[in-house]
Amino acid sequence: MTEEKVLLDHGSGGKISHSMFADIILPLFENPELSKQDDGAVLDIEGAKLAFSTDSYVVDPIFFPGGNIGDLAVNGTVNDIAMCGAVPRFISVGLIIEEGLLLKELKMILESMAMAAKKAGVKIVTGDTKVVPKGKADKIFINTSGIGVIPPNVDVSGSNAKPGDKIIVSGTIADHGIAVLSSREGLKFDSDIKSDSAPLNWMVQSIIQSGCDVHVLRDPTRGGLGTTLNEIASQSGVGMLIDETRLPVRGAVQGTCELLGFDPLYIANEGKLIAFVPPEHAQKVLEIIQQNEFGKDAVMIGEVTDKNPGKVFLQTAIGGLRLIDMLTGEQLPRIC
Repeated sequence: MTEEKVLLDHGSGGKISHSMFADIILPLFENPELSKQDDGAVLDIEGAKLAFSTDSYVVDPIFFPGGNIGDLAVNGTVNDIAMCGAVPRFISVGLIIEEGLLLKELKMILESMAMAAKKAGVKIVTGDTKVVPKGKADKIFINTSGIGVIPPNVDVSGSNAKPGDKIIVSGTIADHGIAVLSSREGLKFDSDIKSDSAPLNWMVQSIIQSGCDVHVLRDPTRGGLGTTLNEIASQSGVGMLIDETRLPVRGAVQGTCELLGFDPLYIANEGKLIAFVPPEHAQKVLEIIQQNEFGKDAVMIGEVTDKNPGKVFLQTAIGGLRLIDMLTGEQLPRIC
């Protein structure tokens, strides 16, 4: 009998990732903040309500259409903080660099991080650098952690979805994953496919400052939109019904997915959010998102129901119902 080993699937953000977290990680470190399983931990420190998050980036290749590992790392942590309803303030950066990385490439990555931090309105205030021997890493890995302040009376969590909530996605899905794949494999397309990597904190602040109620915010990164919706359905104990005809997918991305046998619902995004909003506020929130430079293609894609708790169904274009489960397996490794 062979011993079980860690597989690429464990990093997919899908079923096996969630099983590893539930079976191995959570029992060892369980506490109320971790158990909520949101994009970041919400902490109450001497009366201040803070959001804290960390993430690591191992994308291959490190430069791709629309960005690189540097701005991806900053935007990813900014967005995780924002999905807690917080205003991101400070970020740390840890670099693990493989011996032999060109210094000009390192400088390009760091310049991108500085530009991304400036655009998001955050400061990079601490960090660490390690260099490992050639062959012991893959050019560069980056860890970023962030802290943000949650305004009074804001309560955003994956456990807050309610029957009747409208589900809004802020733009086209699967752009990032397909952009990275195309660069990795040297694929050429008639139209440019670029990563959607972008900071979403200003969009979130506009929503919150409008006074509109918002129950859930989440950025569908690893595992894509389909897996993220399942996470929220499980956290909140609700069902969901999504309209396939309203899913925003660029023609070139859809064509590439069909050619390669991928489902856009399970491809990573790095500059999109999902908002769960009470029906009386949904249209206004949609309009606020559409006014943001990164939300022009925002649409309502479905609603939360009290049927089939924990499950997500897709109303297909031909009138059928398809169960959307969590991602099984690893479609595209090293995508973020």
